[in-house]
Amino acid sequence: MSFLDRTNLIVTGLTSFVIILTQSVAVVYFAFGALMCTISVKFLKKAIRQPRPVNQTSKQRTTYGMPSTHSATISYYAVYISLACVYLSSHRSFPLSVCTRMFLAVLCLLYGIMVVWSRIWLGHHTWPQVIVGVTHGLIFAMVWFKLWCAGLNQYGSQLEGFGNQIG
Repeated sequence: MSFLDRTNLIVTGLTSFVIILTQSVAVVYFAFGALMCTISVKFLKKAIRQPRPVNQTSKQRTTYGMPSTHSATISYYAVYISLACVYLSSHRSFPLSVCTRMFLAVLCLLYGIMVVWSRIWLGHHTWPQVIVGVTHGLIFAMVWFKLWCAGLNQYGSQLEGFGNQIG
């Protein structure tokens, strides 16, 4: 279970790989949303300034715990990817069947739940800190996805078309 403590490296590496593989504006937009979600949680942490739980099994951190950044960011990932699998068409780099897309959505949600639970199990956060983080990530993902579907996707298609003409 210690790999769950390295989730940020795993998720960042996979996101970078998908950006390079697809060269998709939509994936860059998604990744930028994850970054913005993370930054907004960091601002909330500095404003709220609630300490992390005291735990004998882990070293005491000097950062604050409310809300949980890992919980917010992984919730953003799980919700946004699930929404994309259900509502958006597949990128040409990943021509996936409907069943595969649904499996991917469920897999992302299960991984997200595992990471969120690990934040408490590893002693990094309390339940309220994780719940606020999950809520932040959930709302951020839904708003970010709605912005994409409400018109930003058309600009993304234009950018990709322009890039294809150059390359």
